[in-house]
Amino acid sequence: MAGRINDDDVKAVRDAVPIDAVVSEYLQLRNAGGGNLKGLCPFHDEKSPSFHVSTAKGLYHCFGCQEGGDTVDFVMKIDHLSFAETIERLASQAGITLRYEEGGYTPGRQQGERTRLVEAHKAAAQFYAEQLDSPEAEIARKFLAERGFDQAAAQHFGVGYSPAGWDHLTRFLRGRRFSDQELVLSGLSQEGRRGPIDRFRGRLMWPIRDIAGEVVGFGARKLRDDDNGPKYLNTPETPIYRKSQVLYGIDLAKKEIAKTNRAVVVEGYTDVMACHLSGVTTAIATCGTSFGEGHIKILRRLLMDNSGSEVVFTFDGDAAGQKAALRAFEDDQKFAAETSIAITPGGMDPCDLRLAKGDQAVADLVEARTPLFEFALRHVVSRHNLDTTVGRAAALDEAAPIVAHIKNSSIQHESAVQLAGMLGILDTQFVVKRVSQLARWARERGRDGGPEQGRQQRRGQAPAPVEARPAPGPRGPALNLRSPAHRVERELLKLALQRPDLVSPAFDAYGADEFTAPPYAVVRQCIEDAGGAAAGAADQGFIPRVREAAPDDTVRAMVTELAVEPLHTRRDPDAAYAGVQLVAVRLAAVNQRVTEIRGTLQRLGPRADPEHLAAVQNELWVLQQYGQSLRERGYAAL
Repeated sequence: MAGRINDDDVKAVRDAVPIDAVVSEYLQLRNAGGGNLKGLCPFHDEKSPSFHVSTAKGLYHCFGCQEGGDTVDFVMKIDHLSFAETIERLASQAGITLRYEEGGYTPGRQQGERTRLVEAHKAAAQFYAEQLDSPEAEIARKFLAERGFDQAAAQHFGVGYSPAGWDHLTRFLRGRRFSDQELVLSGLSQEGRRGPIDRFRGRLMWPIRDIAGEVVGFGARKLRDDDNGPKYLNTPETPIYRKSQVLYGIDLAKKEIAKTNRAVVVEGYTDVMACHLSGVTTAIATCGTSFGEGHIKILRRLLMDNSGSEVVFTFDGDAAGQKAALRAFEDDQKFAAETSIAITPGGMDPCDLRLAKGDQAVADLVEARTPLFEFALRHVVSRHNLDTTVGRAAALDEAAPIVAHIKNSSIQHESAVQLAGMLGILDTQFVVKRVSQLARWARERGRDGGPEQGRQQRRGQAPAPVEARPAPGPRGPALNLRSPAHRVERELLKLALQRPDLVSPAFDAYGADEFTAPPYAVVRQCIEDAGGAAAGAADQGFIPRVREAAPDDTVRAMVTELAVEPLHTRRDPDAAYAGVQLVAVRLAAVNQRVTEIRGTLQRLGPRADPEHLAAVQNELWVLQQYGQSLRERGYAAL
């Protein structure tokens, strides 16, 4: 049985790894105010950022899909890891050696499947890189040199060589205590007649890393004529490798993509290398498959659906390249970013271009890009006979929707005028109106709630406030969030979790009956069980204690949400703002009690016991006076 990780080590891992550093490995984060960060949620498709991260609290929460938690929860969710696997990965990143309660630390025995497969790939990448210096790898070094890549370039990209024998890597990994089952499952080995043999033999090897920088697969290039396999051989689909969800070079390019709001999509491993070495450090490539939905999601999270961002595709100018460009244009509407195309001259790819004309030519290629819609427009128009009325009408029918889908409205109008000129239609306004009509119909349809919603928000139309959104599914409690009392209770709980120093000690004197929404009353009890706001003001471990005090996952998720949700103030919260919320919650509770007592008096009637009637009337008078004092004196009356 696997040993249990020492609790103190788990806490050390949680404290050592900042949540913003971990989340930033997967998506771009921007300032959301109040010390929080925000980005596009990696757990569901959205067009405006609703994923918030509180660096101070070490928590995240998405106000769109309600996913939330701490650093460990995030890694477990996004990489489909067990708790132990997550702690092991984060501990490795932080340089923390874990202790196991049962049987001590036995490397490999306690590790989960994904962790083991990643470790195997890491060891394989090191093995292949070392083999590149062997005499047998002379053919691989020559291949690289002929394409302008020296030893430093090979080391930068981790390029290696797989020996031509049957089981060199398999024997090496067995020596590292990996089982045959793990080696076959990882895709590094395959079943042979007498047991596992190496999948990659006698090939140039590129390690393929995920966005977090973990090696999850390999791309292997044929070097010898007697190799009967395909020119490029990639890792098969495995538990850690999905070719539709990885981009070669993303680990090296992600920071520059987020910084410059531009990504350059090329076709091969050597093209990525050539671009990076030429200064185009935002280049990435797909791994043996066409650019698709999974790749779009990766880039969108880095570009953050900024309408000023750009995705540049590079394709050869041949028929296959044109077909690929048009296929990319079909996905244009899935980006808020503008999409462009850079067609390499003379059928050269970026690697060939760098060899023939140098680094500057590669940089110039990207700068000389053309909007993808222009390329698609010219391609469509070229297929029709514009010398005939029928041909011009057919070209307009096919080209007008392309112009109507242009995201920038000013460019859309200008392109409609250009289209009229391309088609030889003298009535320019006819074409402009046709395009405008198509664009309007598309907006009205809302593309099934897709990109149009994002464009509305980019035009300044704010999304519905969080309070007005129904809780999606069973995760969130059903609350009438339009109730002023519930809104102010929520704000006070947020202050108690985010800025306990501003509301203590007054908050701790509030009873559960002062929170009229039952879920909020439970959260208030969790705060009390964790030591109260007064303890939170002096203890960084306050939030984890409140979450641990939650009776179930629903309440725990609400604690996380309230700890991350921005406060409803444009300025930094201060004692005056906190005082307003404290008074409002107390006053709402007083008013509710006054209403209840008035109902009691009405039910008692004139025949009630005089002593009991007097006591109820006295309580009503006291509460009415207290309410009046709260309204007049505010925080001083608490």
